[in-house]
Amino acid sequence: MRDGLPSFVVYNDVMKLLLRLWRALPIWVHFLAAKLVRPRFRAAVAALIFDEQGRVLLFKHTYRKWQWGIPAGGLEHREQPADAMLREFLEETGMKIQIKKLLTAVSAKEDHHITIVYLCKIISGEFRESLEISEMKYFDVNDLPKMLLAEKDLIRQVASGAIS
Repeated sequence: MRDGLPSFVVYNDVMKLLLRLWRALPIWVHFLAAKLVRPRFRAAVAALIFDEQGRVLLFKHTYRKWQWGIPAGGLEHREQPADAMLREFLEETGMKIQIKKLLTAVSAKEDHHITIVYLCKIISGEFRESLEISEMKYFDVNDLPKMLLAEKDLIRQVASGAIS
């Protein structure tokens, strides 16, 4: 305990500060750091979730230069991709999702990784902020916030039926 606060509260405050500082760094620093500390090839999963009006669910990431993006995360050693998607969403939001189908696998041009993309739906829970995600919100696919261009393209391809 410090100043009467449990250690996890202090840890969370420090982590939030570090993540804000990380986000303020130039994008080239993000790419350089990723190249230095990540494995040579990385596998990730992502979820596309649309509501009844056709809007897409995005997360406000605490550590990204462009904060808004699709729900995503990395696979752990020997973890199946579908299990990773369910785990990542639950860890980041406190909510459970159901995978409806596999949409595509995308290889990133910028670095050495592949992302397996699923069409999902939320089945239970209420959003709770985490160290990685501060907010979630549905956006019209034709009025997306500033975010990674590759993610915008993916959303629009799926919404238009080009990827189904």
